Amino acid sequence: MLTIFQSRNDNIVCLSTNDMEKGSWINLVNPSEEELQTVAQNTGIYYDFLKYPLDDEELPRVEIEDNNQVLIIINVPAFHKKDLIYDTFPLGIVLTEDYFVTICLQPIDILKEFAQGKIKGLATFKKTRFVFQIMQKTANLYLKYLREINKKTDEIEYELQKSMRNKELIRLLDLEKSLVYFTTSLRSNEKVMEKLLRGKTLKMYEEDQDLLEDVIIENKQAIEMADIYSNILSGMMDAFASIISNNLNIVMKFLASITIVLALPTMVASFFGMNVQIPFQNSPHGFFIVLSISLVLSVLSVMFLIKRNMF
Repeated sequence: MLTIFQSRNDNIVCLSTNDMEKGSWINLVNPSEEELQTVAQNTGIYYDFLKYPLDDEELPRVEIEDNNQVLIIINVPAFHKKDLIYDTFPLGIVLTEDYFVTICLQPIDILKEFAQGKIKGLATFKKTRFVFQIMQKTANLYLKYLREINKKTDEIEYELQKSMRNKELIRLLDLEKSLVYFTTSLRSNEKVMEKLLRGKTLKMYEEDQDLLEDVIIENKQAIEMADIYSNILSGMMDAFASIISNNLNIVMKFLASITIVLALPTMVASFFGMNVQIPFQNSPHGFFIVLSISLVLSVLSVMFLIKRNMF
């Protein structure tokens, strides 16, 4: 999908797809080959710069072509409502002298906010600031999702305390995997931001530099939160694994004790069931005597096992 926006009088205006004016923002979401060719021909942007971010495994980086085209790729977080999991995917930003282009595989909430004019101080022709504003919103989105993950972890922990089920453990595993994705992506984004800060890739004014420094701080905060939550979740998984193993041992010990208690009456019944001369075979109370012997042995075995903490 191809959409074009431009800031006019502090408002964001959606332009026709055939109207690629200078200073406009071109947004490509899972574009077709025809849309990629159209943007490349009308803007003169290097075609591969438009294609790179559409690779789901593309790593965050900064790349320059012909000294006037800059490609910035960062990883942005996403929440898949269908599968209830968190993930990351690449967002490409291409800057030229006249255009600002974003390319991604799926719709991004933060870009929707920019397109709807909800972000103050947005000017599509101020490309450097626009880049840093996107990075800042990305860092904020990471922080939001990290807080959601922490909240869901607490909810699952409460459910696990009541009932040990595979469903909750699998949900914890999904959250742990999401935190690994987040941590890796945040560290990669940090390298991109630091390169922009210390390099001469983008022309920056003092306000832009201050904004980028703020973004780096928020990104570092997100990294620290992801590390903390990941360590907590990892420790929780280990703890519940130990609890499950201990519960299994308790069940097996109880079953072994029951087997011993039931084996003694069986053994007595087997002895008295032999087809040979046995005690009490002519007694009218023989059955009750054998039953009493079995009962006494069972009671004694239970008392012994209780003393040994087997029950």
